[in-house]
Amino acid sequence: MKVLLLYFLFVNSLTFLLVGYDKFQARRHNRRIPESVLFILAFIGGTIGLLTGMFFFRHKTSKTTFIMKFLYIILVQGVLIYLKWTNNI
Repeated sequence: MKVLLLYFLFVNSLTFLLVGYDKFQARRHNRRIPESVLFILAFIGGTIGLLTGMFFFRHKTSKTTFIMKFLYIILVQGVLIYLKWTNNI
């Protein structure tokens, strides 16, 4: 259990930092972090880091397509957690 908590702490911290870095790069019109990387990190456990980063850095909060894809990831994670808790997986 301790390893799992450390994993989630690492993935969420990394995701949060990458959102901040992407915002930094966007302001300077430099090369950015691909959205697919942010979505992959969110899917493998960085959902809280991405959500926190979006609000903290005010980044990608008005991009509807990004938010819809992110909500889809949250929905899939919710279904997987439900299935795991009900022992259907």
